[in-house]
Amino acid sequence: MSADGRPGPGPDGLLLIDKPGGITSHDAVAAVRRALQTRKVGHAGTLDPMATGLLVIGVGRATRLLRFLGELSKDYEGSMRLGVETTTLDADGETVQTAPVDADDGQIRAAMAAKIGASAQRPPAFSAVKVDGRKLYDAARKGEHLEAPARIVRVDRFELVGRDGSDLSFVCSVSGGTYVRVLAADVGAALGCGAHLTALRRTAIGPFTVAAATPPDDPGEPLPLERAVAHLPRFDLEHEEAIAAGHGRILAPATIEGPYGVYDPEGRLIGVYRDDGAKARPLVILAPR
Repeated sequence: MSADGRPGPGPDGLLLIDKPGGITSHDAVAAVRRALQTRKVGHAGTLDPMATGLLVIGVGRATRLLRFLGELSKDYEGSMRLGVETTTLDADGETVQTAPVDADDGQIRAAMAAKIGASAQRPPAFSAVKVDGRKLYDAARKGEHLEAPARIVRVDRFELVGRDGSDLSFVCSVSGGTYVRVLAADVGAALGCGAHLTALRRTAIGPFTVAAATPPDDPGEPLPLERAVAHLPRFDLEHEEAIAAGHGRILAPATIEGPYGVYDPEGRLIGVYRDDGAKARPLVILAPR
């Protein structure tokens, strides 16, 4: 409560949440809203209901910065089952086909290694990606065929760490927007037996790790909102420039490639800019506290 009796500013910053299985990312956001008693909450990097692990959540002004977390790499631990294909490519779907498994560990490792690097990946039918305003999973549940265009993803690591018959455990590091269940299905296809994802846990998003995460119903204090753009280049402004930037005005270019955070002389984040030829244009300007 402020000195004049009006409600003070609400929480502001980033939360690292350890999402449990069986709930959606939206459910986790709703739990944070209830715990902090604030409405301005959003998340970066959706996790499927079956998946667990790190969900980065923005509160207050930090919700406007979540878009800049999308390109950060993501680390996972998971498992897949060879010889069984499902409608959703994971354990939540119905079995559509089974096949014998005769691949040895060397063949499995080779199939996983073949996914390393950049490639085009098409989002699965049961996903929240929208085509013409419709979510793919809404169409799939009605038996309609709706297909999203493929997009370029990158796999930096995809390694077999254990095997028990047809069940494989693995670790992977991928670019934002990569569907790990598609990677599992691709391995099964390469081996000629099919496969589906049986478990997935996200352990890191860029510099953020699940080891520092809290339950969604007990989120604790947010990290400073500057952490949301700490991976971007930094540009410190002089006093007059900072005043102009605070009003969202065009600045002289910083000659920095891609978006960059702009800070006032006291080190406070004003917003995010991007150079556009001879001008620097604002992408996000944060309201002052």
